[in-house]
Amino acid sequence: MEFDKLLKQTGNLYKNYGIRSVTMDDVAHELGISKKTLYQHVGDKTELVRKVVFEIMKTEGENFKRLVHPEANAIEELFHVNKHLKKMMKNVNASFEYDLKKYYPDLFKQIRTRKIENMFNSVKKNLEKGVKEGLYRKDLNIEYITRYYVSRIESSIDIEFLKSKEIVVSDFFYEIFIYHIRGVANSNGIAFLESHIEEIKNENYAN
Repeated sequence: MEFDKLLKQTGNLYKNYGIRSVTMDDVAHELGISKKTLYQHVGDKTELVRKVVFEIMKTEGENFKRLVHPEANAIEELFHVNKHLKKMMKNVNASFEYDLKKYYPDLFKQIRTRKIENMFNSVKKNLEKGVKEGLYRKDLNIEYITRYYVSRIESSIDIEFLKSKEIVVSDFFYEIFIYHIRGVANSNGIAFLESHIEEIKNENYAN
């Protein structure tokens, strides 16, 4: 079995059932290989988890790059990002991140740092693009707005907080998304948003 395929299938197991509950025996059985073959690729479960998590990060990064269409304006790009994040949130078991944080804290910290850096670069580029296109305000302090927006998203990603029966995660991030656009857009950007608001609403509440 190709190693990248092994990592992808193991990643699906972790995302569906959590990391701690999936043993090396489970992985070997699911992949249809022997444990001996599995251990030819990795020394132990910790190494496997590390390689799987970095493979997931790599795939997510490639998927995000595909969201940036040259013909799409800055606000349309955010529409695509919001849609993609909604799909991601539906497909990941909360226990995956919980297990990663509790049992592999160093790896969790490393991944979190990389995610924040990627988010920072993405948000900054979008703001610069929106200003250049005449959709965002020219007087924005892009560095400050980027740091504030990223920190707000990061502080919002709290598993216990989002477990509240009153919170629907996709709705929650949709509201932050709209709030952000209204805060940085000029009159042209607001007009564009208003003309497409039903489109993004329908996408957000679709099954």
